[in-house]
Amino acid sequence: MSVYKGLITGIESHGGSPTYTAITDRVQKVIDESGIKSGLCCVIAPHTTCSVFTDETVHDILPNGDEFLMADLNNIMDKIVPPQVAWGQYFYPGQQHFDSFWHWPDEEVEKWLPGRDKTMLWNCDAHLRATMIGASEMYEVEDGKLCISSNGMGHVYFVDWDRTRVRQRNCKVIIIGE
Repeated sequence: MSVYKGLITGIESHGGSPTYTAITDRVQKVIDESGIKSGLCCVIAPHTTCSVFTDETVHDILPNGDEFLMADLNNIMDKIVPPQVAWGQYFYPGQQHFDSFWHWPDEEVEKWLPGRDKTMLWNCDAHLRATMIGASEMYEVEDGKLCISSNGMGHVYFVDWDRTRVRQRNCKVIIIGE
């Protein structure tokens, strides 16, 4: 039994709305690198506002670049967990959370709160959505291939629910097998 750990880097989050990235080919590349032919592949979003899930290939895309299924998911999530647009809309973030930033070095504060803008913490909706969808998925590996769907329509998606700013994200891939 072997364990192989890989990292998918440079997943770009555009900010302003949830960012969906199809990572199927990048997951398969990690499986190829592992040399494992039969086993399990776990794909993990190591960020508290991100999720990993499987969905079908979508051929229809809106002018803003969102695939129809992702736009539908956004619409449903907006009804269940509306985007945070004001203090007091959700309990999080509270004043103590905000105050904790002032103990950090100035460059770290500026990284997370550019211009010390408290609204950059308005991401309770992103945390709740990530909790609901989940941070990881487990897939079968057979004959060195990621098994998602029999017709090739399934894809692995990484979503960053946080709309507050542009950022780079990573995704962990762990393959266990022989």
